[in-house]
Amino acid sequence: MPDITLTTLVLLCLAAAAAGWIDAVVGGGGLLLLPALLLGLPHVPAAHVLGTNKAVAIVGTTGAAVTYVRRAPVQVGTAVRIGLTALAGSMTGAFFAAGLSSDVLRPVIMVVLLGVAAFVLARPSFGTAAADDGTDRKVTRARLVTAIVLVGGGIGFYDGLFGPGTGTFLVLALTAVLHLDLVTASATAKIVNVCTNAGALAMFAYQGTVLWQLAALMAVFNLAGGMFGARMALRKGSGFVRGVLLVVVFSLVAKLGFDQWTG
Repeated sequence: MPDITLTTLVLLCLAAAAAGWIDAVVGGGGLLLLPALLLGLPHVPAAHVLGTNKAVAIVGTTGAAVTYVRRAPVQVGTAVRIGLTALAGSMTGAFFAAGLSSDVLRPVIMVVLLGVAAFVLARPSFGTAAADDGTDRKVTRARLVTAIVLVGGGIGFYDGLFGPGTGTFLVLALTAVLHLDLVTASATAKIVNVCTNAGALAMFAYQGTVLWQLAALMAVFNLAGGMFGARMALRKGSGFVRGVLLVVVFSLVAKLGFDQWTG
């Protein structure tokens, strides 16, 4: 573990807990965790920061996924199918990432996110309840194929290529494509995230770019935050998740705008 002060270590652990909570509720915990690691470890190579970030995040995501599966009506098989496709998409995106400037993508993603926020604000009922029609609640073959190709492959590719806001995009896409309520979409997104994080972590571990001691300590706090966030989302329902979703979307837009302005 690098030589860091006790104050920095405490702040990193608190950031890990908060990131776990955000990620469990609606995705986007990386918006807090990764910048915290970058600020707390300014002299550590970026690859080690990214690897440590994945090692921490996968623990909280897994804890949240287990909590959701135990208490929410999640179709695990459907989530795993989407997750495996997302894993392949993420690896493909990472392959092309070296040749693409993030400066090109930031404005595009900002516009998309603003459109998402406008859509959610204009439709207060979006994701607050599952469809009333019994047939509509079912994951049909057509919806499943669409989710595997577009949600798994498309967002997985984006995750490998660029990354920020992947969890939030997953929640929104799963709500729209599979007609899930936001709580069930968050639960499904966690399982998909476990699949993609596992692939990324395996690569970072193979390359030797994970600070395991620091990651293990932060992971304890991330796990606690993730399980607490999942329980809170289940208890408070889709309306609460919708509010957090909007906060995360606008935060992501602000971060991307700042990066674009200072980059």
